[in-house]
Amino acid sequence: MITVYGEALVDLVPQDRSPLAPLVPALGGGPFNVARALGRLGADVSFQSRLSRDNFGEALAQSLLDAHVDLTNCGRGDEPTTLAVTALAENGSATYTFYVDGTADRFAQPVPVQEGYAVFGTLSLALEPASLRYAEAASESAKHGAIVCLDPNIRPAFASEKHRLFLRGLLDSVTVLKLSDEEVEFLGDTSHVPVVVTTLGADGLRVRAPFGTVTVPSPKVTVADTIGAGDTVMAALVHQFDARGLDRDGLLALGEEEWCDILTFATRAAAITVSRTGADTPFAHELD
Repeated sequence: MITVYGEALVDLVPQDRSPLAPLVPALGGGPFNVARALGRLGADVSFQSRLSRDNFGEALAQSLLDAHVDLTNCGRGDEPTTLAVTALAENGSATYTFYVDGTADRFAQPVPVQEGYAVFGTLSLALEPASLRYAEAASESAKHGAIVCLDPNIRPAFASEKHRLFLRGLLDSVTVLKLSDEEVEFLGDTSHVPVVVTTLGADGLRVRAPFGTVTVPSPKVTVADTIGAGDTVMAALVHQFDARGLDRDGLLALGEEEWCDILTFATRAAAITVSRTGADTPFAHELD
């Protein structure tokens, strides 16, 4: 079983790259994208957060249910849904302005898991009080034997020294850490984390694990935008770990050939996402 923790929000995405382009709502949030992507890939996955009862929250919940994501431990509240206004650069890369005051996901009360995979990340780790509860859930899940995976997905608006230290405090519980190449310097030394996967944009993915280090290139694709690309990678990695039935020892025993297969699957999945507008992650049949 895979449990994904963190926010679900609505991205307001411009229809085109002109400065005053109309904004179109799109369902998003790193953990939401990861959970829905895992569901689309056929994984047994649950989502823990707090969703609003407003129209956006209802749409987020229904989208997860449509992907067969279990919402049993996902709270609901009358607070509004977090909004992220997206700006697109000429190369399709996205930046975000967040509206987070008093929103539902800030009041999540996550429950740790006893086994399987526990995936944490993104905005939910930058906003109290929920961030403190997610940190506790990560620590307790690791103590119980779950494999904790972290994708900090650091946003410039929240890249403070306090946030850096908070994230570093999580690392003792983490088995698999996913970083973008821009985040490596911000977070600092991660040599004590057993597995670190780094996204290299068009250059692919690199993993540093007990066997050593290997890099796998990305497929060539016409990029619509990069929204959800990193979330797709995180989902694809955990899906592969889970599909192979790996416990922590098995994960740490993976060799170069097996890692190449896993990373190749993840780059193929991400290539499909970036070829489409928004975080429209692939379904299992698209990767057969």
